[in-house]
Amino acid sequence: MKVEADTQVRSIELLAPARDAQTGREAILHGADAVYIGGPAFSARAAATTSVDDIATLCDFAHLYGARVYVALNTILYDDELRAAERLIGQLYKAGVDALIVQDMALLRMELPPIALHASTQTDIRTPEKALELQRAGFEQLVVARELSLSEIRQIHEAVHVPIEAFVHGALCVSYSGQCYASQYCFGRSANRGNCAQFCRLPFDLIDGAGRTVRTQQHLLSLRDMNRSLSLEEMMDAGVSSFKIEGRLKDVGYVKNTVAHYRRLIDSILARRAQDYRRSSFGNSQVAFAPDVSRSFNRGFTDYFLHSRTAHIASHESPASRGKLIGSVVRATPREIALRLNPGVVLSAGDGLCYIHEREGLMGFRVNRVEGSVVYPHQPQHIKPHTPVYRNHDAAYERELARPSATRTLSLRIRLSETPTGFALQATDESGERISLAWDYPHQTAQKPQHENIRTQLSRTGGTAWRVAEVVVETSAFVPSSTLSAWRREMVEALQQAHRQHYERQQRTTAAHTSAQTTKALDYRANVANHLAKSYYTEGGAAEVAPAYELHAPKHATIMTCRYCLRRELGACLKEGGASSLPEPLSLRLSDGRAFDLRFDCHRCEMRVMDKA
Repeated sequence: MKVEADTQVRSIELLAPARDAQTGREAILHGADAVYIGGPAFSARAAATTSVDDIATLCDFAHLYGARVYVALNTILYDDELRAAERLIGQLYKAGVDALIVQDMALLRMELPPIALHASTQTDIRTPEKALELQRAGFEQLVVARELSLSEIRQIHEAVHVPIEAFVHGALCVSYSGQCYASQYCFGRSANRGNCAQFCRLPFDLIDGAGRTVRTQQHLLSLRDMNRSLSLEEMMDAGVSSFKIEGRLKDVGYVKNTVAHYRRLIDSILARRAQDYRRSSFGNSQVAFAPDVSRSFNRGFTDYFLHSRTAHIASHESPASRGKLIGSVVRATPREIALRLNPGVVLSAGDGLCYIHEREGLMGFRVNRVEGSVVYPHQPQHIKPHTPVYRNHDAAYERELARPSATRTLSLRIRLSETPTGFALQATDESGERISLAWDYPHQTAQKPQHENIRTQLSRTGGTAWRVAEVVVETSAFVPSSTLSAWRREMVEALQQAHRQHYERQQRTTAAHTSAQTTKALDYRANVANHLAKSYYTEGGAAEVAPAYELHAPKHATIMTCRYCLRRELGACLKEGGASSLPEPLSLRLSDGRAFDLRFDCHRCEMRVMDKA
């Protein structure tokens, strides 16, 4: 089904990660329109949890700006967890949470408050058909797979009427999200339960069909980080409404930097395309540093499959941060390295530098001392002339990010006028919130003009969420500065209360009781771990529903399904005649001897990693 083309201005959301409430607050101050955060349980990042009370405080702060708070409750649930999850959802709704990001279809069979549900990337949305199924089930926003191209995103957008959310920056999983069982298979730690052991970041040997070791202990499944800074407008035009930054385990400096970076880029588009797009929250963020995502943690960047299937999207040397290229080596001894620095680069003691060693891969060191372009490493280094050097820890920049670095304010217009018994004040901010206050107070004749003093006293809103853009004074009476200050404080309190009372959360508009329509048997990749999720599929006609991999792991199973293809990455694509250069069958081998077969579906351009159980 294709819906009518958009006839209204579409709301655009910058969605930031938060490992805790304080990080969420900083994300909003630096320009996020929404944040996503883990609650105290059932989050796909078990190491990033937040109490309900802290989430309530974050919601109160965010809602002042019309910004939203989404809670990731995106693990699969076991039967003995359903009641606890249901209770937690009720608590989160009372705390003011705007939506839940979920994976388990059991939630569609629970008695929940009317909280909006967003389909997590773990639901593996790659086709218009899957998107339509989830829309019909009652999901209000859909997080599409990271691997999709612009044309594939556009096809989904044209098929549904709910907002499309897409990742724009951060770490990449090599497998389709929700379809990775490698961590569970190898370590008993389920990625679908929030305990990924990062199997894809491990070093492997690559063994070809002749038994030869083609690559030795390289990080063959470790992808670079996503960076779609240059494609935001194309993504908007393809139908993306929510731009999501990955990183619920990242520190607050990373979040500040990435949010400020994308805020500036998105705002420049919105300024040019006001007839098509508008921002989804309010307030102006003033940032005290120059955003530069290459100066924060990164493994090198890729726009992934957004435009085409390209090679060089992996980082085989290391899964660690590479950072920003700063120059190259001119000459070096173990204790002293002279560099040819790129324009604008200034080094400082405490910086972390790294380079690619021909045998050891990515090597790094801390800088003890700097003299111009000569650095003195903390430990002896053996680095050759002309070697490119990167900075993966920028000490001065991190200190800058550690300080208070942003304010966010709502533009406010005030009108003070006389009433028969005193004075009235009306205040309207950019969100459209308006309050009116009146006081009985004598009209005292002024000895000198008062307009400037009244404007000054009413404009002193520093430290609050408002910045006064205009004060209209319609009185010539004298009002003491102390009284004006008291009125200003009452005004701010009234505005805060009005925002709390009038904030409207998105509600689930569709009763979430529609079942997936299917007649096929579903295997472990449907991730069904409880009886409610099973009923969702059986009521939709599923002939058979297998238990989740975590409950019953079939032998010789696919433990990863990837659009990333190792053959293509190594220049041996079978479609392009690369069979002879890398004869099959191929397998990966860990240092402990465990091996994994690789299977290539050239029709779908997919690679599968298989267990050998």
